[in-house]
Amino acid sequence: MTASPLLDVSSLTIALAAGQPVPVVRDLAFRLMPGETLGIVGESGSGKSMTALALMGLAPSAMRVSGSIRFEGQELLPYDEARMTALRGARIAMIFQEPMTALNPVHRIGRQIAEGLILHEGFEEGAALAEAARLLDRVGIQHARERLSAYPHELSGGQRQRVMIAVALACRPELLIADEPTSALDVTVQVQLLDLIRDIVGERKMALIIISHDLGVVAELAERTLVLYGGAVMEEGATRRLFTAPSNPYTRGLLSALPGRGARRRRLASIPGSVPPPHLLAPGCPFHGRCKYSEDLCRDVAPAAVWTGETLARCHKVSRDVAAREAGS
Repeated sequence: MTASPLLDVSSLTIALAAGQPVPVVRDLAFRLMPGETLGIVGESGSGKSMTALALMGLAPSAMRVSGSIRFEGQELLPYDEARMTALRGARIAMIFQEPMTALNPVHRIGRQIAEGLILHEGFEEGAALAEAARLLDRVGIQHARERLSAYPHELSGGQRQRVMIAVALACRPELLIADEPTSALDVTVQVQLLDLIRDIVGERKMALIIISHDLGVVAELAERTLVLYGGAVMEEGATRRLFTAPSNPYTRGLLSALPGRGARRRRLASIPGSVPPPHLLAPGCPFHGRCKYSEDLCRDVAPAAVWTGETLARCHKVSRDVAAREAGS
């Protein structure tokens, strides 16, 4: 029997509600099976972090969220704050992008890790702090018991991120969302944290959504990948296939900008221009203004998803190429 999705997102739209609604995420849809890892990539401003916040029920009050987010078969969008509070941390947890702002600066880290255990698991304070020490040790914090009394500012950036991982894992959630978990850290610490996340997700058989603008991070962890631009999915598929046989011009642009062998001897490719603000995006394909294949149809009509044989891409040119190939076969 086919397993049911752990997370089923459909028609998810997130719009700035003030005045004329301006969508920052457009008609997003994906499924995540239990134990599966999904990567979400794209430039800054593509809607990655806003998607994560909506999944957690933490979208800013100025945003209007519509569509469907079903977790373990339950529709989450109608949940009030009390029901989402019971879910967050216990069943869905998130490693936030900047631990210095996500951690409370006036509370000791032991208390911050123990809080979820007390709230969701019914631990007494002493037992919760003992478990917090065990979690700190598991995420690689030396002298874990002594560190329980430290404040966030007394730790390095890498240590704070390890604390965030401990907070997120405390109640053994079914789904972990990691939003840029290694940003602003040096390369050595990044590698250590990625290895840590992969090991713990594997141990606990959790589903993982890894969000990053760093394609190397996603290639390291994700089985499947969504490529976002302007809040819309440009391409999706198995990570290995997506990275070796991309079809959408935007995906190709991202991958061609990666340094590789011989990079010192060639100028890295770049996508001309920059991501426009949401209110200036074309109503059709959001990549219209920066794509070398752009035409009037791209500006006015959103492309449908087409299976290329390797990935699912949304691009009018790709659709025509696939149709021509099938007609000639």
